[in-house]
Parts: sequence; C-alpha cells; structure tokens
Amino acid sequence: MSPGPSLAVVIRNTVQQGRRAGLATALSHALGVGLYALATALGLAALVATQQALFNGLTLAGSAYLLWLGAHALRGTGRFEASTEAPMITKRPWGSVRDGLAMALLNPKIAVFFLALFSQFTRPDAGILEVAILAGTATAVDAGWYAAVALVLSGQGLSAWLRRYGVWIERLTGAVLVFLALTTAIRALGG
Repeated sequence: MSPGPSLAVVIRNTVQQGRRAGLATALSHALGVGLYALATALGLAALVATQQALFNGLTLAGSAYLLWLGAHALRGTGRFEASTEAPMITKRPWGSVRDGLAMALLNPKIAVFFLALFSQFTRPDAGILEVAILAGTATAVDAGWYAAVALVLSGQGLSAWLRRYGVWIERLTGAVLVFLALTTAIRALGG
C-alpha cells in the first residue's frame, strides 16, 4: 500500500469526480490486482517476470498511460463543486473503471510482487480453492485499501477542503503522474 501511481489516480478521480468515481477506480484496480494474483497463482505471471521484452513492453504501456493521465490533469481546470456526489467535471463511470484497471494491468511490478509473495504459499499441485483464496485475498485487501482512501477523501469536511484547492491538487497530481511516467519509462529503456 505504498504511494504510487495507483494511489494518485484514486485520489485524483475521487477529488475531481466524487465518491462514485473514486470507488469505481478503487474496485476496478482491485479487479486488475486480482487478475494478476490469479495469473501468478496459476503460474502465468512467471512469464511476465522472466521475459524482459514483455515486462518492458507492459512497463512502457503503463508509462504512456500515466503520461496521458498526467497531461490531462495538468490541462484541467481544477473547478469542482463542494458536493461529494455532483462534481462539475463529469465523466462516464467507465472512465474511472478504465483508469483503475489500467493502473493495475499495465504495472508488471504487481506480477513480480505476487511471484515473490505467492512463492511461499503455492505448490504446483495447488487446488482451485487454494488459488481462489490467494487471489481473493489479494483482491479484497486492494479493494479495501483504495475504497477506504476514496471514502475518506470524499467525506464532507475533507472533500470541501480538497475541492477548494482543486486546481493545485489537480496540477500536483498531474506533475506526479508525469514524473512517474518518465522515470518508469527511463528505467524500462535501461537508462
């Protein structure tokens, strides 16, 4: 649960678009994490971790998406209403779902993390129940964490304060996302 692009996107979508968008981002991110956890438990994520070209390709795709999100945030107006459910900037809910899912699926480090974590718990002859418990636990923990972030940030008092400084929060988030995109891309390119 370290600060990074996923947290930045959950924060941005919650502050900019309200509780529903934040929760949609959080839950779709958890779905992506769950898919990686399932792939790891089934042995598929080892392919991502051992094939450098595939790993770098996913990393560069993730960097491009972060750059796109960051540029969008930097161009934003930062104007939000005080309501937690009716922000001025409206976006189809699928945009928030896309953001959360993309943040998870375009991050091959999640696969590497689960390889390291699950290697201590999985066996080649693991049954479907064992695999489901591992993947379900990872999904639930991720969903709980990011949903809690969205709920806290969309609470009345904090939400009003965040929206008052929306333009600065949006620009800061945009700058962080662009920075993360560039550093991630440079690392993937071997720099």
